Amino acid sequence: MNEDPQPVAVWAALRAHPLRFPFSRWTPRCWAYLLVGGLSGVLLLAVLALLLALGLLLSVVGVGLLVLLAVALAGIPAGAVERWRLRLVEPVPLPDPHRRLPGAGRRAVVRTRLRERATWRELAHAALAATVLAAASLGFTAALLLAGAFTVSPLVVWALAPETVMLIPGQAVAGPLAALPFTAAGLAGLLLCAYAGALLTGAQVALARLLLGPREDDLGRQVIELTRSRARLADAFEAERRRIERDLHDGAQQQLVALSMTLGLAEYELRDSDGRAVQLVTRARGEARQALEQLRALVRGIHPQVLTDHGLAAAVAEVALRHPIPVTADIDLPGRLPQPVETTAYFTVTEALTNAAKHSGATAIAVHGRVEGGRLVVRVTDDGRGGADPSAGAGLAGLADRVALLRGRLMVTSPTGGPTTLRLEVPCSGS
Repeated sequence: MNEDPQPVAVWAALRAHPLRFPFSRWTPRCWAYLLVGGLSGVLLLAVLALLLALGLLLSVVGVGLLVLLAVALAGIPAGAVERWRLRLVEPVPLPDPHRRLPGAGRRAVVRTRLRERATWRELAHAALAATVLAAASLGFTAALLLAGAFTVSPLVVWALAPETVMLIPGQAVAGPLAALPFTAAGLAGLLLCAYAGALLTGAQVALARLLLGPREDDLGRQVIELTRSRARLADAFEAERRRIERDLHDGAQQQLVALSMTLGLAEYELRDSDGRAVQLVTRARGEARQALEQLRALVRGIHPQVLTDHGLAAAVAEVALRHPIPVTADIDLPGRLPQPVETTAYFTVTEALTNAAKHSGATAIAVHGRVEGGRLVVRVTDDGRGGADPSAGAGLAGLADRVALLRGRLMVTSPTGGPTTLRLEVPCSGS
């Protein structure tokens, strides 16, 4: 996505307070993160090596293929563990990049996971975590333990006296006072480990974000980019839609108006006659009025007049006033945009608002629109429960067709627990 990524928390803390950082809560968190990473990396290496060896040995009898399949999918649980471990040093949880498959069978799940790019990125991260990252974490842990041992060396020498203690091979320490220089070296080492641990932790967090987080090209619940081929001409589509609107406005709507007026005259003429006839005419007039209101709403839904007369901002503001959920509309445009761009943006916003009202359980919605770099960028965000799957319905899929005709793109971000954000980008040229 084009939005700025969230900064790595430990690096941000280090830049904000470099002198206080070694004495903050970040230091023990980083050390714990690296220690757990080193131990889990060794365990992961053992499991991967065992599965790979068994798969190769048993491949001649066919069973090994299932074991090798397990190796290919081993990155998924390893990635889940790593995303959980990131909570030690990252305040914002890293979302699961995989597509939700409720009710799917085991074979369908395996086939889908093998087709997802996130699966192979997780396997690559597992390979790095079991080798390079584990070695770096274990090396850092060894240095940390050495610095800690040097720091408490006078106590060790005092406790073991009169036994000979050698902190450096071949050089015995005469007594606790003679170990004080080692204490100074240990304290300096701990200070250095605080900064080194922050840098190493931040690098591993950045790598985890790159390989374990969702991307725009993932067909999952986090970020789904809906694109379609240019299968239809935008002008022909728009002309047909306007023809339907004109026929309804000039034909059926005018006939209903005339019918309502005629029934009103009939009601007036029947005032002094049979009361039953007056009731029937009154009811017929009410039904005609209701049908007229429904037809007017349909015509407005096909193409609202306020969009034609006043533009996108006014049309969205009108929809926001009628919406059952409070909507904050912030659309600031330099002027009128091409008609296909305004129409596409309007119906994208209305579809997003409709979906939020039906499915999200949201209490507030925000619509933000600007022109950035020659492209109209509109974001619709709600505070609902999230977990939306655009591929499950035809509404956003149909809008993606319309957006593709204008060489734009439509993206949905909807992690479980929310928020859900729909992002529309359309060139202002309208073609």
